[in-house]
Amino acid sequence: MSTGLLNEPLERSAPPPVPRPFPAPAILAVCGAVVAAVLFWIVSRSLTDDAYISLSAARNLAVHGEWAIVHGLTANTSTSPLNVLVLGALTFVTRLWGPGDPLFALGVLNVAVTALLGWVLARTCRRLGLGTVWAVLAGALVVFNPFVLSAVGLEVLLIPAAVAVMVWSALEGRAAWFGAAAGMASLVRLDLLVFVVVIAALSPAIRTQLRRALAGFAAIAGPWYLFSWIVLGSALPDTFLIKQGQASDVGGYNYLTGPIMYFESNPWRTVAAFGPAALALVLILVALASYARPGKRPVTVPLLALGLSGALYYAAYVVLDTVPYHWYYVAPATTLAMFAVLAAGIHWSAARDATDRAVAGTLAGLLAVLGAGAVYYDVESGLPWDAPPIFGNWASAQDYERVGRAVGTLVGEAPVRSPGEIGTLAYFCECVIVDEFSDRGLVVEDRLVPRLEEATEPARTLLRANYAFFDYRLAPVNPAFDLRYKEGRGPGGPMSWDVFSAARGAGHFTLVPLAGG
Repeated sequence: MSTGLLNEPLERSAPPPVPRPFPAPAILAVCGAVVAAVLFWIVSRSLTDDAYISLSAARNLAVHGEWAIVHGLTANTSTSPLNVLVLGALTFVTRLWGPGDPLFALGVLNVAVTALLGWVLARTCRRLGLGTVWAVLAGALVVFNPFVLSAVGLEVLLIPAAVAVMVWSALEGRAAWFGAAAGMASLVRLDLLVFVVVIAALSPAIRTQLRRALAGFAAIAGPWYLFSWIVLGSALPDTFLIKQGQASDVGGYNYLTGPIMYFESNPWRTVAAFGPAALALVLILVALASYARPGKRPVTVPLLALGLSGALYYAAYVVLDTVPYHWYYVAPATTLAMFAVLAAGIHWSAARDATDRAVAGTLAGLLAVLGAGAVYYDVESGLPWDAPPIFGNWASAQDYERVGRAVGTLVGEAPVRSPGEIGTLAYFCECVIVDEFSDRGLVVEDRLVPRLEEATEPARTLLRANYAFFDYRLAPVNPAFDLRYKEGRGPGGPMSWDVFSAARGAGHFTLVPLAGG
């Protein structure tokens, strides 16, 4: 009975528990890490020569504090500064328990970047209102692409990860994050500025906060390019000069017709690698058509910018008439594949009737089949790989290791002229092996001075500005030996080594002493 002095206690029901969202980003990050570890086991014995250029640079950075492929010779030929910087930092950490292991560092980097890709794709799908399955499919089309796996060691996983972070940041309206991701992208490859400019220009949330985006970009990219310009002597790497002096085709195929070259080598593998990008082009046209008429536009602008920038990147390389190296196709192939999956997911979610859903489902099914085809061609030749599916080096990684170690023992500290492929030899030789990628004196003599003499304005002024702090007095190293490659079996002897390449067949290297060396 109430006394009137105290109120009766009120019966309060506990508020209903708030359901926690399914932790898809974390789960996809973990799954991505596991997949990356398995894939690295598959590819680690078969890395390409260019991958070992990055590993050599990372080791010199970690062990000697040098920006160099060969100890003692400063070089600025790393197209992806971020790849070398992170590999160098991770290699430095491995020195806590040994002499430094760039290969282990590469495995750790691949695991971390793939985890990041899984996380950001899951966040992007959540933002777009898509299920996790679309993030899984998008990530699978990236990491299982034979062109990606055939170039592990280069920046092939950093490219889609950096672009995916930019797209997610644009969708979320996080201008500072976008700027930081854009700065990272410019350090992954400077030509990724195509993606930076297109995504920023077409994303209202970034355009209206452009100052914040630029501040984020400058904070990340500015210090490196300033250091490279003043300390290394050029803001842009010397590879820009070197590539200008190379042939623009391989066997008559340039960047535009390169996919035909790969198709003639293995038709279905090429379809699996490029098929998602081809479907993306169709979806870009569909999206553009929806923007040309009033009404609902299912594909958001930042996502459309992803597709457009991938297509424009390919077009830019066609205009530049670039060599059809397989890793040059990774940026458009992976970004267009991500766009294709996300656009297909949006069309599936926005389907108004059975016909719309059937079209979107068919498209998703095709993408899944192409992904399954990529996995098949990744494993068909056995595991782990002895050679990548797409390969063009003169020798396998194992044969190059054998030759490099033998050459290092024979020449000691005497300089050796590279046969034309320097990465794996430099890594295992640990000797002074020189070509224009390791010896800046050759860059001055063969590239920079002739280019300045023949250039017209404003190209000459821009080139001089890039090399404003460069020491033009650098002279090429005088080699004491010449390491030469020829097809077929060699003559035998202690200075000749037979090798084999899945791409070129039997060949041999011969170490020839040079007069006056």
